Amino acid sequence: MATVLAAKPDAQWMIYGANGYTGRLCALEAVRRGMQPVLAGRSADALAILGKQLRLETRVFSLDDPRVVADNLGGIAVVLHCAGPFSATSVPMLSACEHAHCHYLDITGEIDVFEYVHQRDAHWKRASIAAIPGVGFDVVPSDCLAAMLKRALPDATHLALAFRSNRGKLSPGTAKTMVEGLPKGLRIRRDGHLINMPSGSLMRKIPFGSMEELAVAIPWGDVSTAFYSTQIPNIEVYLGAPKKQIRQMRWAGKLQSLLSMNFVQNFLKNSITKKVKGPSDKERAGDETILWGEVKNAGGGRAAMRMHTPEGYTLTVDASLTVVKRILAEGVAHGALTPSMAFGADFVTTLNGVKVTKA
Repeated sequence: MATVLAAKPDAQWMIYGANGYTGRLCALEAVRRGMQPVLAGRSADALAILGKQLRLETRVFSLDDPRVVADNLGGIAVVLHCAGPFSATSVPMLSACEHAHCHYLDITGEIDVFEYVHQRDAHWKRASIAAIPGVGFDVVPSDCLAAMLKRALPDATHLALAFRSNRGKLSPGTAKTMVEGLPKGLRIRRDGHLINMPSGSLMRKIPFGSMEELAVAIPWGDVSTAFYSTQIPNIEVYLGAPKKQIRQMRWAGKLQSLLSMNFVQNFLKNSITKKVKGPSDKERAGDETILWGEVKNAGGGRAAMRMHTPEGYTLTVDASLTVVKRILAEGVAHGALTPSMAFGADFVTTLNGVKVTKA
C-alpha cells in the first residue's frame, strides 16, 4: 500500500516561474482563491513588481546550483514548477525537491520529462516525496479520460485520444517547447514501447461532435503518462487540425535534421520571444477544448467518451491550483504519479466547466 504524505493545510508552497505567462496566471488566481504562494524565479525585477502587486513573498534564484535551489525551498511543502522548457529545468528542480523534502508538481507536456520521472518511481519513494508532472492541460483531462476508459473496458489493449480547440493560441513557453520537439517527430506507443515516426504521417477521422473531423497524430504527453495510468500498451494521441497545418507538419518531418541544428533552434526561439504573447483573458474566456477517447480490446470490445473543458491555459490554472490545495489538505502518496493515479479518474470532473459524456 502506498505511503500517504501527511496533510499540511497551513504549509507554505511556491510557484517557480511566477513571472512567466502561466506562472503569472496561477499567481493571480491563487490570490483570488485566498491562497498565499511564495513567488519565485530568475527575474528579480518582474518578481518584485508582481510580489508587490499581490502582497506575496518573493525569492529570486536560478536553477543552476541544486544546493541553492534546495536552500530556497526551505519551509516549502509543495512547489508548482512553471518555468520551462522542462527538458532543461525539471531535473535540477526535482533534485532540489528531493533534498528539501518538497513535493514536485509541474505543467509540462514533454514526453521525455514524464519518462524520466516515472522511471525513477522507486527513487522518489525512497526520498519520501511525490513527483507529479503534468498537472495542467497537459495532461490532467486526457489522463483522467484515459483512466475512465480503462475503467469502462479493463482489458483494453489499444487507446486513442484526441483533442481540438477553436483557437488554440500558445504561450511563448509552450511554443518554444514545441520547437524543441520538432526534430524528434511523432511519437506513439506500440506494444509498451515508445516509437518514433515522421511528423504528419498518421491521420484519422475523429468524431469530436456530430460530424467526423480530420486529425493528425502528435507527440503528446499521454503516450507516456497514460501507459503508467492504465498499462494499455498501444497509445496514440491526435490533434484536430486543418489540412494546411497537417501539410506543414509533414514538411517539418522532412526537415528534421535541419530543425535540430542549434542556429535554427535559436532563430525560431528568438522569433517566438519577439512575436508570441499568449492568449489574452478575453481570448481564453471565448475558447474551449473538446477531447475524445476510445479504447478497444482483443475481442473487439470498445468504449468511447467525449469531454468538454475550458480553454487550455484556463484549465491549467484551475487544475494545478486544485492539485496544490488537495495535497496540502489531504496529503498524497509517495513516488511518481500521474494526476489520475494521485487523485482518481474522476478528478477532472471536479474542475470548473468540465463535462464528460459517452461518445
